[in-house]
Amino acid sequence: MTSVVTISRQFGAGGITLGQMISKKLGYSFVDREIVQMVAKEAKVSSNWVEHIEKEAGGALLKFMSGLVSKRFFERILTDDKGFIDEEIYVDLLHEVIGKVGREGKAVIIGRGSQYILRDNPDVIHVLLVADEEDRIRFMEKKYKLTTKQAIQTVATMARRRISLYKKFGKEDYDNPNLYHLVLNMSKIDFGKACDLVCKLAQTGSTIAS
Repeated sequence: MTSVVTISRQFGAGGITLGQMISKKLGYSFVDREIVQMVAKEAKVSSNWVEHIEKEAGGALLKFMSGLVSKRFFERILTDDKGFIDEEIYVDLLHEVIGKVGREGKAVIIGRGSQYILRDNPDVIHVLLVADEEDRIRFMEKKYKLTTKQAIQTVATMARRRISLYKKFGKEDYDNPNLYHLVLNMSKIDFGKACDLVCKLAQTGSTIAS
């Protein structure tokens, strides 16, 4: 039985929802924001600072480096241990933290380049979720009680952040189906069926799909 499932997704395709279903059915840990907390602990900074790195890739950080934003702003969100994190350290720690989760096993990991970090681990299956933009917008409206305008803006913003994250990895092929054991079009399949397919693949082992 495969010990780790990674889920990459176009935002609004339901990665967190499906990941939680899979983790419950397999009895695995669900790992999403926990990665932020683990990275923050290793870097000795606040979780808010790590979230800032994720959200503002190349934005406020580059302004700080160019002197346009006060260093005092960043010092306010560092812990008393006076740790430090930048984009390069963030990527290094993602490799360390996700690698550790992969070795420990029995986990469903959401995004953050896990399909690249764990690509050589034979005990991992990688899943990609895609969906039509209209369906992703409707999902955000229903799941998070957003207006249509809010859902459109959220999907667009998170798409840009996804691009920014993978630029940190030096990758642009994150939607290439060849990276994954299974690609699910969530415009064509419901969550229950998707969960069954992933769990069946996990239970039979990743090697048959490699």
